[in-house]
Amino acid sequence: MCAEKKKFILDLPLKVILTEEGTSHFLSHKKQLLNLRLADNRSAHGISMEHFSPSSVQSMILLDYISKIEISMPEFVTHRQEVMDLSKLIVFSILYKQFDREIFAALIQCDCVRRHNRLNPSSLLDEKTQIPEKHLRAQLSMKDNVIQQARQAILDPVWKSIMANTDYSPEEKNIYLLMTEKFLNRLSLMNWYIITKFYKADGFSEIVTMLRQELASYMNKSKVAEYISVMVMELALNCENNNIRKETKILYQGIENSDTLIFDPEIRAKIVQELEKKHELVFLSWTLGGGSTAIGKQGLLQITLYNKDDEFQEVKENIESKMAANLSKKSLIDFYRQMPDGQEGTDLGLYYLSYLEDACKKVNVKFESIVNQSSASDLTVINLKFNF
Repeated sequence: MCAEKKKFILDLPLKVILTEEGTSHFLSHKKQLLNLRLADNRSAHGISMEHFSPSSVQSMILLDYISKIEISMPEFVTHRQEVMDLSKLIVFSILYKQFDREIFAALIQCDCVRRHNRLNPSSLLDEKTQIPEKHLRAQLSMKDNVIQQARQAILDPVWKSIMANTDYSPEEKNIYLLMTEKFLNRLSLMNWYIITKFYKADGFSEIVTMLRQELASYMNKSKVAEYISVMVMELALNCENNNIRKETKILYQGIENSDTLIFDPEIRAKIVQELEKKHELVFLSWTLGGGSTAIGKQGLLQITLYNKDDEFQEVKENIESKMAANLSKKSLIDFYRQMPDGQEGTDLGLYYLSYLEDACKKVNVKFESIVNQSSASDLTVINLKFNF
């Protein structure tokens, strides 16, 4: 987790592919959509942005408007923090949505809700219940005090537990305090309607206990967001450095140790310009599992790196060997120190895959990585699949 102050505007060339809900929303507001060509040579309708507010992108994800986000650049190193921030934003958006869905599923199974359903068959609260948003807002607008009291009842013991945890640094404590609030703030109107409806009713303690347990679970899951962002960045740098080294050998033929030239800022900038002219880019995309109607797929995330590479089999074997590496007795820094000189920037991300896999297992997030070649182009494709 990072305590750095996040930028209000990120400068990255985004291609945003919309879901059916997103397309309908933009068209209904007379917004023109673009026909975007993606890394796999497919075309899809969406929007493009060079500068954007992280909160606006997150809002669109939470509303199920976005199905895919893609970036393509010749080099990522100068955008390192922004790419990592975007990656964390996407992962947290999925976690917020999953948290909300799990809370609703748990709420309607609580004894007080089930008892209500037995006594009020004409006003059931279950997975089929649909209450207009306007009605929910009207109801909740009259219960602001109840909402605040319920929030405090849920959060106070959680906050005390965080503050008493000696394993957390002061920075981590502040992050977790803020995080618990964010998860509650992003609960749907329907969930708050149920929470406030049964506030102080017999059995409400079951609801509070469930919410605290889910918050604790998702605080643990949130740690994966940082792992993913670092790993994605390292793999992007790996692809970037491969492209730069190949171009260096073309531009500076006959020069011994041409690899060392890439560490000269002016030469590296020239090489990057050549890559951009040739459209030799690194493509990075995040594909979200599905919209509101994609039952069972809402928690899926697929991160894909596309990179032109003639040595597909070597890349595939490299990824697989790193995933199979026995890292149980060595820390990441140990591997970093043991790498041959000059490989720190290229192999670190590959070894990080094994650490990420271990972190995912601990919080019950399914993770797999697959390397193959795109049938539509000559790209080597690294797929990282998560199910939150």
